Amino acid sequence: MRPEFAFPPPAAPSVAVAASRQRFPVHRIYCVGRNYADHVREMGADPQREPPVFFMKPADVVVANGAAVAYPPRTANFHHEIELVVAIGRGGRDIPEPRALEHVFGYAAGNDLTRRDLQQAAKRRGQPWDAAKGFDCSAPIAAIRPAALGQVSRGRIWLSVNGELRQESDVSQMLWDVPHIIAELSTLFELKAGDLIFTGTPEGVIVGYPKEKQIWLKPGDRLVSSIERLGELHFTLT
Repeated sequence: MRPEFAFPPPAAPSVAVAASRQRFPVHRIYCVGRNYADHVREMGADPQREPPVFFMKPADVVVANGAAVAYPPRTANFHHEIELVVAIGRGGRDIPEPRALEHVFGYAAGNDLTRRDLQQAAKRRGQPWDAAKGFDCSAPIAAIRPAALGQVSRGRIWLSVNGELRQESDVSQMLWDVPHIIAELSTLFELKAGDLIFTGTPEGVIVGYPKEKQIWLKPGDRLVSSIERLGELHFTLT
């Protein structure tokens, strides 16, 4: 017997699949923090002593490549974070690291947009990061390139704002690589087909600007980013 909903359910969130009419249905969005040593340092922590942390975003915060992104309310310190995104095509629990890549559907470039002032306030109070990380439109993502075209373990990762390069590194610089992330995450959650994993951002979110002259995102900014072989992700803040 089909359920009778009190009102029409919202459309299921999904992401384009490169060179295909197919869509990748999004189940959950997991994120990894503190996964590039230089970014850990620019945030004032020690990458040798503090392993990456996991947090989540709601599935419906994904934004299609090229779409406008509204500047979020209640922040005066808004940050970009270009990241390699891993799309899971086969679920599992306690996945052995040597077999982790068997569960990967594909890869994409994504941006973990962050209300940094709210995150810093939450950290000081020992509170969760939900309001800082899981707000509306906080996960722009490019089309997913299927893993059948090749795994992604290295390659240039970069982001520019209004034509100015802000972030640049190589995916190989991640402290935890993709197999390790999948294996570790699957000990905490049962992964499902449709999960997305944002794997962390390199330096350049803060570094390069004196503290008194730090430059945050603002309405009208145009962001372009890319990961080698995965194409460009671009959007404008409104």
